[in-house]
Parts: sequence; structure tokens; C-alpha cells
Amino acid sequence: MKDVILKAENISKQYRLGLVGTGTITHDLNRWWHKIRGKEDPYLKIGEANDRSTKSDSAYVWALQDINFEVEKGEVLGIIGKNGAGKSTLLKILSKVTSPTTGEIKTKGRIASLLEVGTGFHSEMTGRENIYLNGAILGMTKKEISSKIDEIIEFSGCQRYIDTPVKRYSSGMTVRLAFAVAAFLEPEILVIDEVLAVGDAEFQKKAIGKMQDISKGEGRTVLFVSHNMAVIQKLCNKSVLLDKGKFVMKGKTEDVIEYYLQQSVLNNSEYTFDNQLNSDKLAYTNKISIQDLEGNLINEIPIGKPWAVKVTFTVTEKVKNLVIGLGMTDLYDVAIRTTWSLPKDLEKGKYEITFTEEYLSFNQGQYKLIIGISRGAQVIEYLDNEIFMTVSDAIYQQEKSIVNNKSGIISNQMKTHLKKIN
Repeated sequence: MKDVILKAENISKQYRLGLVGTGTITHDLNRWWHKIRGKEDPYLKIGEANDRSTKSDSAYVWALQDINFEVEKGEVLGIIGKNGAGKSTLLKILSKVTSPTTGEIKTKGRIASLLEVGTGFHSEMTGRENIYLNGAILGMTKKEISSKIDEIIEFSGCQRYIDTPVKRYSSGMTVRLAFAVAAFLEPEILVIDEVLAVGDAEFQKKAIGKMQDISKGEGRTVLFVSHNMAVIQKLCNKSVLLDKGKFVMKGKTEDVIEYYLQQSVLNNSEYTFDNQLNSDKLAYTNKISIQDLEGNLINEIPIGKPWAVKVTFTVTEKVKNLVIGLGMTDLYDVAIRTTWSLPKDLEKGKYEITFTEEYLSFNQGQYKLIIGISRGAQVIEYLDNEIFMTVSDAIYQQEKSIVNNKSGIISNQMKTHLKKIN
């Protein structure tokens, strides 16, 4: 028999764009009139899917539509999807931070949520006082909180500042303390958004270990949102995929991630960027092209074949020591390598830089490209979303050796060539 601890039934959430609240007084009165007559809310029939990249004439948008799923006790459930898919909205509804437009959440036991830095903390109170405050919100007695407070403080690593007002904490310290409170005060359901990314590597490792302990060892339930597929795969036994506010699938984490990545990869060979909002930048990217060495656009590169990435960018004023970087990661955002150009003093104008490599030495699969523009320690631009390349298993015949490992080569073999074009 299933031991279901949380159940989402027909959950939908509608927002009105451009205004605070659900609409005008006229709309609210219309809703009220339909409600007392026992009729359906008239505004549930309007609105569009939550696609942030498209324009619309509708004033209403569905952040979530008809979401149904169950979570069993002790399950670690990952919730994945692109930005704007509705993940954070769903967690807010599950945590009862906001109410759904339609549907119902059924739960057994206490829910502790960590949705954003400082959630539930009072900035004027000390860390110690906030531990008691959060414990009280979760329904714990003072005696119960006191029995756990030493463990909470030790885990957070904020011993020195525990009697200092939280407003003086860094964002990382705040997250450390908030996670420690949520984890050690023993809620039956722990809900965590991307917020753990704020912490350093050491704390992330501790937090992931603690989540594994509370789910496997203590039988409590964790709902976890992250864009880091490696963490999702390591931590979650099952996952839910959302897209534009709609439920796509639930299943084994490996299967859900594989489907999500297959749907996400565009396999374009050329990417053009809208620069209307970039006029105040010192430099910005116009276009990225994936090519062979003859300049032909390609969207699939056989293992061992020469390839190139051409980046067109604009410099808005004279600049010294400008550097262009091309990074590569796998689809789980695990870094593979980065190639940097030499620092250059550039005049105002449009430029092309070409990164070339004599042979491609990665295993078959799909990879992400990252473009960075910097001046010294100053990051001017960082493009890290939806720039993909595909490596096929059709091995290009060359006598040169091919490094055959999943993480790619360690040495940097790419060359760069920069020229002004306008």
C-alpha cells in the first residue's frame, strides 16, 4: 500500500499581468457574483500559458494548469523545468505561501520550506532568536527547539554570529542558518527551492548529505527544485517535469532528466541575440555560429573532425584588456573546459573572434557552450543558456589520437583569431 504524504489535485494558479492583485474591482465583483450564484469563476476560461518569451494581448497568465501528482513518505522528489515553468509557484502553493486558483493540496504533517534567502527570518532579530521564531512557526515547543539548537548552530557554521542580528549576515550565512533550522526541526515534509546554490561548495555538500539522511534514515519527505541536473540525479529518486505551467511527466529521475534534456536541446548552428537592452554595456554578443573550418554552418560534429565557434560582438567604447572566453559544459552543467583569448585593447566597433580546434575529442552527446566577455576581474557579459552543440558517434577518419572519456579532454587545444569587421 502507498503511504501518500502529499497529494496535489487539479492545481492551477492564474496571475494578472501588470497589476498587483487579481484584477480590477469590477473583476472581483464579477467573481463574487458568480460565486454566490454557484457558478464557475468566469476568468478561469481566459488567459494563456506561461511563455515568458512571447508577447500576448491577454492580461491573464496561467503560471500552473491542472497539476496532479502524489508524493510518498520518504520520497525525495525533484522538480525540474525551464525558467518560468512554474516550479517556484508550485512550491509556494505546497508551502501555503500562496493559495491556488483552483485545486487542493492535501498533506500529512508539518511542512518546512526554504524558498528564498531569508524566508521567514526577521532581520532585526539575532540568529538564535530566529531559530526559536522559525521553530514556533513550525509548531515546535520551546523545549523541543532548545534540545536541537546546538546541532542547528553547529551545522550552520555561524557560531560566531549567532547572537548578531540577521540583517548583518551575508546571503550565504542566512541560507546556512535557514537550512539548518528547516532540516533539524524535523518537519515531515521539507520543501527547498534553488536557494542552496547561494551557499559555498562545502555547505552544498553538507546540505545534500543532510537531505539524504533525513529522507533515507529518518523517512521524511523532500521536495527539491534545482537547475543543476547532477544534484537532482544524485539526490532524487523520482522527479516531476513542468513546462509552461503544465505537468509533463513524473517518473524515475534518470528517465525524466533524459526526456527534459532531449526536449530542451535545439541543435541550432547559429544563435542571434536581441541587443536592444545592451546599449549600456561596454561590450555585448551579437551572434554565435558553430562551423566547420570552411565556414559552413553545422549542428552536428563527428568525433575527430575539425570545428570552430565564431562569436560576433560589439564594443561600445574604447576598452583595454578585453578578454573573450568560450566555455563548455555537459548538459548537467558540469564544467569541461574554458578557452580565453589574450587581453586586447579594442576601439569602438564590431568584431569577430573565431575559436578553432583541429579535431573534436569529446564523446558523443550534447554539450553547452558558454560565452563570457570580461575586462580583468569585471564580468561584462555571461551567456550560459540554450547554446548547444551535438557530437555524433560517426568517427571522422584521422590518424591523430582521440581522447575517449566522458568528461572530455583536460588540455586546452583551441586557438583563437580576432579581427575587426566594422
